[in-house]
Amino acid sequence: MKQYIVIITALLLVGLSTKSSAQSLEESLKLAAENNPLLKAKYADFEAAMQKVAQVNSLPDPTFSFGYFISPVETRVGPQRAKVGLTQMFPWFGTLKTAGNVQALQAEAKYQEFINAKNELYMQVKSAWYPIYEVNQKILLQKENKDILSSYKQLATTGFKNDKGSMVDVIRVDIMIENTETEIKLLQDQLRPLFVHFNKLLNRPDSIVVQVDQKLNIVSVPLNYRKDSLLANHPLLQSLDLKMQSAQEAEELSKKQGLPKFGVGLDYVFVGERNDMVVPDNGKNVIMPMVSMSIPIYRGKYKAATKEAQFKQEAIANYKTNTENTLVSNYEMAWYELDKARQLIELYNTQVSKTEQAISLLETAYSNSGKDFEEILRMQQELLKYQIATATATKAFYVALAKLDYLTSKTE
Repeated sequence: MKQYIVIITALLLVGLSTKSSAQSLEESLKLAAENNPLLKAKYADFEAAMQKVAQVNSLPDPTFSFGYFISPVETRVGPQRAKVGLTQMFPWFGTLKTAGNVQALQAEAKYQEFINAKNELYMQVKSAWYPIYEVNQKILLQKENKDILSSYKQLATTGFKNDKGSMVDVIRVDIMIENTETEIKLLQDQLRPLFVHFNKLLNRPDSIVVQVDQKLNIVSVPLNYRKDSLLANHPLLQSLDLKMQSAQEAEELSKKQGLPKFGVGLDYVFVGERNDMVVPDNGKNVIMPMVSMSIPIYRGKYKAATKEAQFKQEAIANYKTNTENTLVSNYEMAWYELDKARQLIELYNTQVSKTEQAISLLETAYSNSGKDFEEILRMQQELLKYQIATATATKAFYVALAKLDYLTSKTE
């Protein structure tokens, strides 16, 4: 993170010593992807799921046995003293491969969930970035408003001295300046929780001050922005498709597990020598190859496993339908919010231009007659209202755009 911190300065913000961070939004997204603990957890889930493939794709451990004859069994070639055996069981053909497929598909689904978490994190970082921009713009506008009010105070004072105005005008401006100073202080206080929220997404200290662009311009967004990728590329839907395939493989696996298992083994019997007579192969140890087969008589658990896989498929199909419906409805709402913000910005820009013209005319009239000073102040506050509304609409536009980017799986 050090390479992104270009200046460290001590300043007083809500009684705390802070650091200033000047990285761009793109650099912040990169930091979030590297440091966010939830994203790390999602990737660890994927890695853990990958390890299950090797666990289920291997043969069961061989069985070693040892037996000692307390009362030796007499045979023609001598008494049997002890025996050892080694047996390896083999599941039905294709069972291990199918079990591996089940877990591999589950792991791929986990990876798609990780991709979705990353896209969602990007949306959260952007949605936390633009409110900081909005508050900074409000502070800047309030400071400009304070400077204008101060100039109006001088104008009103001069008018009062020249008998072209009233002392009430001076007092009225003083009241508005005090209100503006309080508003600036409240806005500066508002930055503190916004910084904490943003820094927590990047998993870094709360005290870092986030520097955002001084001015954001509205970008052109085409109609039906990336809508063709809404249902085609979204990681949540791809994850559900992979889970469906895994459930289908699990159904096949349950059927294979209900088939016989085969075993091969070898017993080695230790035989003692006979002392009462001489016989061929006296005391010769015995080697006995063996073949075994499990008989799956109790079918209840296999039938239940098959039913479980079938119910999972039904559940996943419904989850996918619900997810598709949610994505489409969220897309339409986000597009409405974006288009609404764009139209409001166009309106406010027009209102700002006209209000500035009106103020200019009122200032000229006041300098000649000393009248309508209260109207000048009222129009100045109208101008401030439209300027602040423009900053708020700009924030809403980019937050809606961030939602659309997430819904259409746009990667940075």
